[in-house]
Amino acid sequence: MPCALFDKGAHFFTVSLGSSNGAPLDRDQEATLMQKIARSGEDAPSAFAEVVDAYLAPLLSYCRRMMNQSIDADDMVQEVFAKVWTDAGRFNPETARLTTWLHQIAHNLCIDYFRKHSRVIEEDPTDQDSIINEGQETDDTPDERLRADITSDQVRLALDLLPERQRSALLLCYHQGLSNRDTAAILDVKVAALESLLARARRALKQNLEGVHV
Repeated sequence: MPCALFDKGAHFFTVSLGSSNGAPLDRDQEATLMQKIARSGEDAPSAFAEVVDAYLAPLLSYCRRMMNQSIDADDMVQEVFAKVWTDAGRFNPETARLTTWLHQIAHNLCIDYFRKHSRVIEEDPTDQDSIINEGQETDDTPDERLRADITSDQVRLALDLLPERQRSALLLCYHQGLSNRDTAAILDVKVAALESLLARARRALKQNLEGVHV
């Protein structure tokens, strides 16, 4: 499996992009582990390994879907964990959960990659209308049908045709299971703006699906 070598002081270790079976961490565990990594003590590598084990699988899934299964997606995940190792002290458990912080790093890395390689799909400036009411979606209960369908090959191909922010918003909410509030924080927008973005993304996805055949 691909892996990366990280170093910090006298510590050297690798992160393999194989499968991970880590259990979700609660807020106190996240804070404790990130503090240990930030202090760079003897327990930093083991704390880092626990963070990797807990979040490797969801980050790989997000990046690979954002990057259309590109091998560059694995590089994005390596960079996310490199930032965990070097910038752990910047994580504030009082303002965000660790999964939100990690997905924000991953989102920004993917967007930077698209811009660098001229792969950005611009949003239609005429499609900035108000939120479309597509059922009784609440902050933490997105449409279950889209959540189930988003893993299909047909939907994956249609997602690739969306502007990156729309694609990321749909993936974060419906595939990664993050709330609208957390997704808005990752994309650095207000919740109302995110809901409008999601409405446009759902409409565009529906249009794309009409022309996708697998």
